[in-house]
Formats: sequence, C-alpha cells, structure tokens
Amino acid sequence: MKDIAKRFTENPLLSPADIPASSEGLEITCLLNPGVFKFEGKTWLLVRVAERPEQKNNIISFPILTETGTIKIIEIPKDDPELIATDARVINYKGVDYLTTLSHLRLLCSEDGRQFYEPENYPPLVGEGILETFGIEDCRVALIDGKYYLTFTSVSDNGVGVGLRTTTDWKDFEKHGMILPAHNKDCAIFEEKINGLFYALHRPSSVDIGGNYIWIASSPDGIHWGNHHCIIKTRKGLWDSKRVGAGAAPIKTDKGWLEIYHGANENHQYCLGAFLMDLNDPTKVIARTELPIMVPTTEYELSGFFGNVVFTNGHILEPDGDTVTIYYGASDEFVCGAKFSIKEIYSLLKFSHV
Repeated sequence: MKDIAKRFTENPLLSPADIPASSEGLEITCLLNPGVFKFEGKTWLLVRVAERPEQKNNIISFPILTETGTIKIIEIPKDDPELIATDARVINYKGVDYLTTLSHLRLLCSEDGRQFYEPENYPPLVGEGILETFGIEDCRVALIDGKYYLTFTSVSDNGVGVGLRTTTDWKDFEKHGMILPAHNKDCAIFEEKINGLFYALHRPSSVDIGGNYIWIASSPDGIHWGNHHCIIKTRKGLWDSKRVGAGAAPIKTDKGWLEIYHGANENHQYCLGAFLMDLNDPTKVIARTELPIMVPTTEYELSGFFGNVVFTNGHILEPDGDTVTIYYGASDEFVCGAKFSIKEIYSLLKFSHV
C-alpha cells in the first residue's frame, strides 16, 4: 500500500467534544466529512455533525426528524428479537432501516486552516421535509460564477438521494430539493462549466446487477441532470473492490481533471485514490491510480466510531498550484487535515489501466 499524505501534526483538528450539541438531550457522536471552501479570506468547513441521545444500558436510542422538523427519540430494547444491530451506523428494526445518529451540517472557519471555531450568526443546515427525516450528510461545496452549490446526502426511510442548496453569503439559502433520487450519493459538481454545461460526479448504488460505481452527468443549469455515464468501477482484489465514490470537486490541471476519490474493500477499509478525466470531455477517464494515495494508519484513523476509514469530500488548492490540502473524516468520528502534491499523485497514475 502506498501513502503519500502528509498529515497535519495537529490531527485530529476537531473531535466530538469540541463543539456543543444542537439541542438538550443529544450528544455529538461524530464530527466528520466536511465540505471545504474559501470565503472572506478564511478557510471554512461545513462539517457533518452526527448526534444521538446518551445511550442507556440494554437500550438503543436514536433521533429522527418529523416532517415538521421536530426531533423524535426512538428507543428499542437491545434484546428485541426484531432488532438487527450489527453495524454501528445502521440498525434494522421490524424490517425497516434506521440510522443510529441524526446528522446536520455546521459551519466552522479558520484563519490558518488548522485552528477552527464556530463564527456567530451563521445558521446550521438541518434536514427539512419528508426526504430528510434521517438528516443530511457529507456536503460537497462548489463555487461557480460567484454562487456556492451545496450537494449533500438526504436520508429518510424513503431512501438516500442527493439534495442541493445554493447560497452567496452562507446566511440565506435557496433550496432546490432532491436533484438525484434514491439511491444516490457522493455528488461533486465541477467548479467550471465545460462546453457550456455543468458537470457532476455521482454514485448511484445497486445491490444486484451493477455495483457502487462512480458516474458522471451534465446539466444546462446545475439543477436538472442527464446524459449519465458510468466512468469508474470497483476492481476485484484491489483496495477499492467493494465501492467507490467521488471526493470533492475535480481539480483542473494541465493534464486533465484530477479527482481524489474514496474506495472500500470487503473489510470496509476506506482509502483514497485518484483518477484523471479529459479536459474537454470528462466522461473519458484517461488515468487512474492502482495503489491508494492514502491508507488508514494512525490511531485516530484506525479506531473510532467506525474504524479503518479515511474519507474526504473537501479540499483547498494552495496558491503554489501543486499542493492540495484535504480535510477528511477519520474513523467516522474526527475531522483531520493532510497535504498532497499533485506531482506525486501524477507519478502514481496508470494511463494504461483505467
């Protein structure tokens, strides 16, 4: 396994104890998978905050949102024969899947990209309506023509799809509903139109024919999407054999659109890799890393709420044009930072195996 990440010595940058819960009776279980952007000269994180009630002996309890936006707590005895609770993230009760935590998105900012704090008067983003009763998760942020496009995972008992909100000031948001229906997630919009069209990577899921692959779509307006192509598949026997998904917005380079993506194997180990798309036609993948560029190795990446995980959906391209600072979720519990060299990533790309 290859690992070219230069991790911040300050990692983890954020832990569940670092910010207060959203409401009384809940505790923060995980801070993870932030969208990342620059605004007013600062680095900002749109962090996923996952909460649940303090757990009691012999009881599993978790929150959900009602259609009107109030929080309802569900409690189930652990010895209930109709309960399946083998995964820390999801349970099944009476044939219905539930998340063990309820996620919303919260803004934090930093002058140096390492010490983050919650600014005043910036509202959290929370689930709203029947398609977000299990919360919203894992936001990617793209800046296009002065407008920020926020694509995130909308979760409910109807399924998992991609929601979209837009803003120019991070205080007022326009809501565009679900732009890609269930089952879909990991949607990253390119930060530049190509031949007059918006482009986005996304990840529909299949449990029978097909698999958890990365697709690409185009749009005339950033809201209505079509012309879908499957461009990256899982690879049997490799680190990304079970599922793959896009990270943040692709990075424009002189060689093509560079995408840092996540992959997982049958043991649910999540690593990062990269692939390169044609500049003028991003439906064409021209290179891909065979080895991962980042592997869970540190204690905070190996053990946590769901260990053996590094997962990113946000980064900053530094002024030197070669350094990419990624912010990532470690073991589904912490927010961390690392730097990569684009030249080093290029050195691992295989142009003959896509």
